[in-house]
Amino acid sequence: MRRNCLLLLPLLLISCTRQIRPTHAMPLFTIPVEKNDNQTLTYREAIGCYEKLTAAYPKIFHLSTVGSTDIGEPLHVAVLNTAGEFDPEKIRRSGKRILFINNGIHPGEPEGIDATILLLRDYLEKPELQKLLEHTAIVLIPVYNVDGCLNRNSYTRANQDGPESYGFRGNARNYDLNRDFVKCDSRNARTFNEIFRTWMPDIFVDNHTSNGADYQYTMTLIATQHDKLEAPLGNFLQKTMLPELYGEMKKRKWEMIPYVDSPAETPDSGITGFCDYGRYSTGYAALWNTIGFMPETHMLKPFKDRVWSTYAFMDVVIRFMATHGDEIARTRAEAFKQTRSKLEFVLDWSMDQMKFDSIVFKGYEAKYKPSEVSGLPRLWYDRSAPYEKKIPYYNHFKPQISVEKPVAYIIPQAWENVIERLKINRVAMRRLAKETELDVETYFIRDFKTREAWEGHYYHYNIQLEKKTMKRTFGKGDFVVFADQDANRYLLETLEPNAPDSWVAWNFFDPVLMQKEYFSAYVFEDLAADFLKDNPSVRAELDAKRAAEPEFAASAKQQLDWVYRHSPWYEPTHRMYPVGRLMKAADLPLTD
Repeated sequence: MRRNCLLLLPLLLISCTRQIRPTHAMPLFTIPVEKNDNQTLTYREAIGCYEKLTAAYPKIFHLSTVGSTDIGEPLHVAVLNTAGEFDPEKIRRSGKRILFINNGIHPGEPEGIDATILLLRDYLEKPELQKLLEHTAIVLIPVYNVDGCLNRNSYTRANQDGPESYGFRGNARNYDLNRDFVKCDSRNARTFNEIFRTWMPDIFVDNHTSNGADYQYTMTLIATQHDKLEAPLGNFLQKTMLPELYGEMKKRKWEMIPYVDSPAETPDSGITGFCDYGRYSTGYAALWNTIGFMPETHMLKPFKDRVWSTYAFMDVVIRFMATHGDEIARTRAEAFKQTRSKLEFVLDWSMDQMKFDSIVFKGYEAKYKPSEVSGLPRLWYDRSAPYEKKIPYYNHFKPQISVEKPVAYIIPQAWENVIERLKINRVAMRRLAKETELDVETYFIRDFKTREAWEGHYYHYNIQLEKKTMKRTFGKGDFVVFADQDANRYLLETLEPNAPDSWVAWNFFDPVLMQKEYFSAYVFEDLAADFLKDNPSVRAELDAKRAAEPEFAASAKQQLDWVYRHSPWYEPTHRMYPVGRLMKAADLPLTD
C-alpha cells in the first residue's frame, strides 16, 4: 500500500503543476516596470503578456478579440473566471458579479495597463487569491485606445513624471475616446458599447492619471456622481462602498482623496465633485446602473508608485465585491426596477453650492515667484511646506432639467445613425407594420447655442424647446421604442433634445435646423399683404410686436420674415425634431 502511494505521488504533483503554478515558482514573465521604474509596456508587449497568461491558464483565463478600432486593430477582451465559464449569459445566470476593467483610454496615462497585468499574474499564480473570485468574474480590455498606444512618444504629457515613453491621448482620428461613449464617432466606442452591453457589469473601473494641482496623494478617485444614480445604488455607493474603499486604501498606505478639481486656482478653498455625463466612461456606465470608478493617479508621483497604487485600488475593489456580492446584486436589481417603472427622469444636474462635506486635505503650500519665462508672477507648490487641513468638498447635485417619460418614442427609419447606436446598445425596438397616423408630442427647437470645433462636432447647448401635440404620419418600418425597459436612462438621455449628451446636442439631427425653402421679398410682399387681410388676428399680433419693439418696427426684412413664419408657406418641419413622443398607450400595428 505504501509503495503504491509513493508511485502515485509524482503523478499527483505533475497533475497539480499543470493546474496551478506553485506560489514559490518564478513568475511566468516580468514586465518592464519591474526592471526599470520608469518603463511601461508597449501595446504589442501588453498583448503578449495576455497571450502568455491564456496559454498558461486556459481553464480559467480567456482572451478574445471583438470588433475593430479606428486604426483597424481589434479590441481584445480578457476574462478571468475561476469557474471556467466564459459565456457572459451563463456567468450572470450562475450568480457571479462582474467587474469590468478598462485600460489605456488615454495611453499617455498607462499605469492601468501595467498594473492590471501584474494583478492578473498574481491572481492566476496564487491559488489563495483565486478564493476571492468565487462569486466574481473579471472582464478586461487590456488597451482600449489601441490607436493612441501605437503612437508612442516621450513629450506629449508635459506635466507628467514618467514613464520614459508612452502613447498619445488622441486615437487614429484624434478623438478623445473619453468624450465618445454616447456619440460613438469612433469604431473604438461602437465596439466598446457592444462589449459593455454584452457583459453588463456590476462595477466598472477605468484607469487614468490626473492633471492639475500638486498635493501629497498618489491616488485620487472619481466615482459615479451618486445623485445621478438610481437611489438604491447612489446610497449604497456613498454609505457602504466608498467608505470601505477609502479605508482599505489608507490601510495599504495609498491614502486616497476625491479627484482634485477646484473652482479656484488652488485646492485650498475646496474641491468639487464631477458630474459625469454619458460622454464619459463612468457616465455611460451609470446609464446602465453600473457603479463606475475612474482612479486618477497623481501625475507628479513616480511612475512605479502610480502603477502599484492602481494595482492596490483594483485589488481592494475585488475584495469588496467578494464580501458584498449579494448586496450589489440586490441593490442593482432595485435600481433597474426603478429605471423601468419611474415616470420622470432627470436629464441635467447643477451643483448645489449650498451643500458640501468637510474633508481633510493633505496638500502643499501654494506660493508665487517671478517666472523665468515671462518675469511675471507664477504659481508653484512648495513641497517643503506640506499642510493638512479641512476643506469643503462640493459633491451634491440637484436636478436642473427633468422630463416626463413617454410611453414610447417613434423614430423615423431615415435616421440610421441613431438606429445604429440603439441596436449596438441592444435597445428593444419594434417596427410599424404599415403607415400609421398618431397623436404624438413633438418638439420644435426654438433656440440653442453652439460651441465651436469640439471632438469632431459643433456641440449644441442651452437648447430651448417648444412642445406641441399633433397628428403625424409615420411610415411602414419606422421604429417604435417602448420606454419600459432597462435601457430607459440611455433612451431618455440620448433622445431628449435638451439632455447634455443628446444626439441633438451632438449634431445628429442638424439637417432639421436648416430651412430648405424661402421667398423672394418682391414676390412675397403681395402674398403677405393678402394673407394679413384674410387673417386679422395675425395682423393684430404683428401690430402689437411693432409697437413693443422699435428695432423690429424699423426693419422691413424682419417683419416680412415674421409674417412668412406665421403663414402656410413656411415649411412645417423647420426645426421640428423628427422623433415623436407617444404619451398614451395605443394599439399600434407592429411587426414581430
